[in-house]
Amino acid sequence: MPRPITIGVSACLLGEKVRYDGGHTHDRYITDTLGRFFTFIPVCPEVESGMTTPREAMRLEGDPAAPRLMTRNSRIDKTAQMVAFCSAKVEALENAGLCGFIFKKNSPSSGLFRVKIYDEMGVPTKSGSGLFAAAFARRFPLLPMEEEGRLEDAALRENFIERVFSYHRWKEFLAGGYTPARLVEFHTAQKLLLMAHSPEIYRQLGKLVAHSSETAADELKACYEELFMKALALHATTKKNTNVLQHIMGYFKKLLTPEEKQELLRVIGQYHDHLVPLIVPLTLLRHYVSKYGQQYLQGQVYLSPHPAELMLRNHV
Repeated sequence: MPRPITIGVSACLLGEKVRYDGGHTHDRYITDTLGRFFTFIPVCPEVESGMTTPREAMRLEGDPAAPRLMTRNSRIDKTAQMVAFCSAKVEALENAGLCGFIFKKNSPSSGLFRVKIYDEMGVPTKSGSGLFAAAFARRFPLLPMEEEGRLEDAALRENFIERVFSYHRWKEFLAGGYTPARLVEFHTAQKLLLMAHSPEIYRQLGKLVAHSSETAADELKACYEELFMKALALHATTKKNTNVLQHIMGYFKKLLTPEEKQELLRVIGQYHDHLVPLIVPLTLLRHYVSKYGQQYLQGQVYLSPHPAELMLRNHV
């Protein structure tokens, strides 16, 4: 049986009352939708580092490259306490099997992007990351990460979740035991997905796999993983998706009837012009894959990279 897909989540987003005011910021999309497919590991840096709930509000101050965590009113420096926790926590998470992390936006410990850092005059700039989020990103630079607020954006949500499922597939591949033949099989299944994100990196990975015998196994796996996740971090744009859809259509050039070909061209054109979502041409293509028994395409992750219930490709 495949292992569960495990992601880390800021504990307050799961409904745990760990916020500085004793409350939470329960995100129903995370628990009710993503919770159907993911197992969560909750993390609250403040509480787990020994701070109370409720507690005095804190903020980041000073040098953006090395900010201090200060209580707002009593002016107590909590930096050392938080840094010590971060060091121990990222080490503990090393063996947790994480495939991603969702952080709490704006948090001085867990905000991933544009966290306020106050200068000596008390003027904030949105230029930092929370101390735990920054430590986590340094320790796991390839792991998919996002903030809950940004998941409201359809394109960002799709990219993050697609990366989580892709990272999980890669980890399952490694757990099954590396061989050059299995790497070829894995890479072949990811071909169209990679092309939709980065044709350039797809070609780099192809060369890496083709010359796998010239590289030590550990080095090869590390290099493939880095390039694989780097490619998927780039967004699959309408233009790149259209190119992939047309590429897929080429596999049917001797199979489709003239009417089917015109219908498919019409639907791909509508997607290209932002009139229908990606799921529309993909549904038609999956129908033709089944109808004509196209075995190569049946093995392509691109056609179904994540559960349909998540409806990630339903936005225009």
